[in-house]
Amino acid sequence: MKFYLLPVIALLFAFQSLAQNTFSTVVRDRETKEPLTGATILIRGTAKGAATDQAGFAQIDNIPDGKYVIVIRLVGYEEYLASYTFPLAQKGPVEIFLAASEEEMDEVIVTATRSSRTIEDAPTRLEAISGEELEEKGNMKPGDIRMMLNESTGIQTQQTSATSYNSSIRIQGLDGKYTQILRDGFPLYSGFSGGLGLLQVVPLDLKQVEVIKGASSTLYGGGAIAGLVNLVSRMPKEERELSFLLNGTSAAGLDISGFYAQKFEKFGSTVFASYNSGNPYDPADIGFTAIPRYRRVTLNPKLFVYASPKTTLNVGFNGTVEDRKGGDMQNLEGKGDDIHSYFEKNDTKRFSTQLGIDYQATDSAVFKLKNSFSYYDRKIEIPDFAFSGIQFSSFTEATYAIKRKNQEWIAGLNLWTERFSQDKTNTASVVNYNHTTIGAFVQNSWTASELFSLETGIRGDYQNEYGFFLLPRFAALFKFNSSLSARLGGGLGYKTPTVFTEDAERLQFRNVLPVDHENTKAEQSVGG
Repeated sequence: MKFYLLPVIALLFAFQSLAQNTFSTVVRDRETKEPLTGATILIRGTAKGAATDQAGFAQIDNIPDGKYVIVIRLVGYEEYLASYTFPLAQKGPVEIFLAASEEEMDEVIVTATRSSRTIEDAPTRLEAISGEELEEKGNMKPGDIRMMLNESTGIQTQQTSATSYNSSIRIQGLDGKYTQILRDGFPLYSGFSGGLGLLQVVPLDLKQVEVIKGASSTLYGGGAIAGLVNLVSRMPKEERELSFLLNGTSAAGLDISGFYAQKFEKFGSTVFASYNSGNPYDPADIGFTAIPRYRRVTLNPKLFVYASPKTTLNVGFNGTVEDRKGGDMQNLEGKGDDIHSYFEKNDTKRFSTQLGIDYQATDSAVFKLKNSFSYYDRKIEIPDFAFSGIQFSSFTEATYAIKRKNQEWIAGLNLWTERFSQDKTNTASVVNYNHTTIGAFVQNSWTASELFSLETGIRGDYQNEYGFFLLPRFAALFKFNSSLSARLGGGLGYKTPTVFTEDAERLQFRNVLPVDHENTKAEQSVGG
């Protein structure tokens, strides 16, 4: 009997395979007739789907006989719906044309290049993390921005301590000291305050993160040899915004954050607050913390005053207090002895103020004045040694920008001060310093045609210990067609010597000697 059943079963499978169909399509723009990449093709009511490749082609296999609705979606285009009965009479790919959506898409405007342009039109090689991507990464790691930056190409967050989890950022392989971190255009987290900078930025109140890879000292001064990261905060809108985030981890971590923003007729405000904590965690069971114990509180209120249609004033304050301790698990549990004695403790207090004034002088000219003061107090403690000190820094800048039809000019002056005072200890020599840098710059952005645009700039900085630095820079954008473009750029940079490096962080600054200004020179670079 089984000899008769086998041919019948095989015949049934053959009929079933013949009833499976294929839908292939080429998706194009209705106006330009060019292929569209990344369009999503779905069969409604099923789990079958595909996405178009660079030629606009997509194919869905194993479709049973019957009538189905095909749905095609692509950001910036109207949704396409059509019914098809399988098997299709047409043998080749179905050509489908999508119409551009009439709704205006939110363009990503970048400011790190000092000119307000969309990311597609900026000659400088720049990446932006915004929108859903920023929200998704912020939800995955709500306590800090390390993972958000680490998943970008060419960026690596380098852990400088195995027990306290201190980290710094590397762009294109260079040490963290060669990357400048900004918050709304204000230079932050340099010198002594840079060691824990990435761990103390909570992403809930960020609108976007802008990353420039390559020489950027012309834009903001020394320290941006590898590149820079600009953290852009959310601004108040007429519609009230209220966000809360509560997150718990399997390692007993807790993140609680809240953000409020609203714009009224004459003023607006944003308020951000967060509490982040973690308990000692040793997943490898080696006796030392992979995640330290920490408690951190952050408060960041801002007030916006719209004095007139042409004048806006904003005042902000940021306060962060944290204690962090890692090391031997038994020591952290209160069971330390002569064998289980190692720990690494960090106590930090960070307070800063921001002031900004924007004045629309004419329809095409804007004057901006900004100022910030920062106080940073940190104490590092390990068995039989402690290093602590206070860093004061300030940044003041005035710029004037003129925007024409195809050109944009911006010129400015800035003053940057930084003073570090080490607490009196038994250390043989202290690493105190007092630096002042005065800078002036001018930049031109020129859109020669739809195919070519150029950005050129020059900066002159005078540093009180190391003298004068001249920093030219250029960036060019070539658009060969709607699918292919190229960027070419380069510039000079410099970095003044400092004891606050990744190597010194790993040593907790034990036996680190002060910089001998008379016998050292600033590092200078040529990047492209």
